[in-house]
Amino acid sequence: MSHLILVRHGQSEWNLQKRFTGWVDIDLTANGKLEACKAGELIKDLKIEISYFYSSYQKRALNTLKLILNTIRVKEDNIIKAWELNERHYGELTGLNKDEMKKKYGEDKIFKLRRSWDFPPGPLSKNNPYHPINIETYNDIPRENLPDTESLKNTYDRVVKYYLENIKKKLNKNILIAAHGNSIRALCKYLFDLDNESISKLEIPTGNPLLIAFENNLVKEAKYLDSSRAKDLLKF
Repeated sequence: MSHLILVRHGQSEWNLQKRFTGWVDIDLTANGKLEACKAGELIKDLKIEISYFYSSYQKRALNTLKLILNTIRVKEDNIIKAWELNERHYGELTGLNKDEMKKKYGEDKIFKLRRSWDFPPGPLSKNNPYHPINIETYNDIPRENLPDTESLKNTYDRVVKYYLENIKKKLNKNILIAAHGNSIRALCKYLFDLDNESISKLEIPTGNPLLIAFENNLVKEAKYLDSSRAKDLLKF
């Protein structure tokens, strides 16, 4: 049996401020760093050898993984970075406050923009400092791959393509991925064959590792390592 561990980054500065973050490269809060360290302790307690470590390009995921590796005594140079694991791009919503947008446009419209399968927000102007072409983190990514906006379907397509081409073939070993709410949501849709309505309701907690056990390349079971923070999540 092998394992895939999915962990959403710890709380970020913009999580705390309730702002749409997407591809903006925002770091962890002090609480987010504690969540990452706790995730490391939970993973350490599994007493399994992990062979591959993946992160998105974004520092909130990358620094979460670094804190986990420090806890389980693994060198940071083992990290494989992939922009394909980045968060969903929120287009023109990027940087805006979620509560303020709900008041302005109504909860139903904002929920549709945030969670619907194939309805992206309007595109973010390339002149906006939050556009990926203006963020140094993404300088080595071809410009044609830098989105102006994305739906969950767009996110699913790039995340699952990367998973199938680069990660799935390594599942005879244990793998850890540090990523984001929507990139992990996309992987869960694929791995657990969730329909579009179910995926819109799936909540991914910060800093709580999801342990997925595989047998003969099939998902055998899945559970969050911190069960006290998983009681309201969909059961796999």
